[in-house]
Amino acid sequence: MQTNVIAVEATVEKSDHTVLSWFVTVTASLFFFYTFIQLNIFNAIDKELMQTFHLNATALGNLGSIYFYADALFLLPAGLLLDRFSTKKMLLFLVFITIIGTFLFAIATDYFLAAFARFLIGAAAAFSFLSCIRIASRWFPARKMALVSGVIVTMAMLGGLVAQTPMALLSSAIGWRQAMLLDAGLGIIIFIAILSIVQNYPPGSQDKMQADRAHLKNLGLRQSIQLVVLNPQNWLGGIYTSLMNLPVFLLGAIWGIHYLTEVHHVTLLEASYATTIFFVGVILGCPVFGWISDHIGRRVLPMILGAVISFAVILYLMYMPDLSLISIMILFFLIGFVTSSQVLSYPLIAELNPPALTSTAISIVSITIMMGGVIFQPLFGWIMSLGWDGAMMDGAPIYSSQNLLLAMWIIPIAFVVGFSMTFLMKETNCEPKK
Repeated sequence: MQTNVIAVEATVEKSDHTVLSWFVTVTASLFFFYTFIQLNIFNAIDKELMQTFHLNATALGNLGSIYFYADALFLLPAGLLLDRFSTKKMLLFLVFITIIGTFLFAIATDYFLAAFARFLIGAAAAFSFLSCIRIASRWFPARKMALVSGVIVTMAMLGGLVAQTPMALLSSAIGWRQAMLLDAGLGIIIFIAILSIVQNYPPGSQDKMQADRAHLKNLGLRQSIQLVVLNPQNWLGGIYTSLMNLPVFLLGAIWGIHYLTEVHHVTLLEASYATTIFFVGVILGCPVFGWISDHIGRRVLPMILGAVISFAVILYLMYMPDLSLISIMILFFLIGFVTSSQVLSYPLIAELNPPALTSTAISIVSITIMMGGVIFQPLFGWIMSLGWDGAMMDGAPIYSSQNLLLAMWIIPIAFVVGFSMTFLMKETNCEPKK
């Protein structure tokens, strides 16, 4: 009888711990959700920004890419800092910086202040995903990390979704500057939630905390960097994720609505439905791919399938004529869903590196992802501008469907290269490195 009581008490305690683990992790992920609103917000207000700051496609792409420059610049320091200092305190500081950057962008009257604001937001965003993974890796066992990573990325994609139709409607109703001010107000709510709920470690984890600190102290800063930078698997995983993530940066963040209005001749609002449903696809795809990977005990195989199917779907979108709005929305959903295979890079990399260096190792993946934004957002705009005939309307340049289709080829080529990376990756079978 006594044994049964103890077993029941242990089960209840484990259940409570699991609930708290999810509560803490999802709350920490609100920062990732918030940074993804800032990342993707140009898609809803691109024409307004072109008019306000007198920009062409290349210049708008450059303004958008400042976020990625700052993010990439701070990612490695972010990983090193998050492995060594209080994750909660850093989260609070970085949410505050993001709020300031968002407010400055809302009131900017010249390009340089807007660029500085985007730099602040991008620098803070460098810590967003890494901080969530750092928290989650302390609260969950390794065997659940693919599912947990999927949920964390899902939170980010919810932010991307908010930046589509909801932001387009809000901006249309009250103006883009007022919409951005409300966006800054949302950051204050998230700051309070993180302050109230997030904890660095689960209760009773003092021994684990001390062991991690001792391991990092023994490794030293230089050896920690060498271990992750010189591990080719970290770079392979990063390249795969960066290339599979390009639809988020190109279709979700800046050019998707423009592409659909010009190539498929839908209205601005209808195009925003498609980019919104794209993020719904990612939101559903991330936990599904995570669950499948954990369930079958494989990481690389689902990544291969994701790349192959993504290639087929994007070509269908680009070259199937006379697509209805429903068909476009289904294809955007599928692109979001199947490219979610990228989420498996995170548990794969975590399993191929020492546990104490989780944030530092994943920062390599994040650096390559952000470099994708740095390179390909301006490149997309530059390719669009190659055949531009100089036509303007309401102070904004007009691009032909041929210009946009040529630039779109970046995405299927990226999927082919990402597919090739999977054959060089090591399969961990969901077992962490000892």
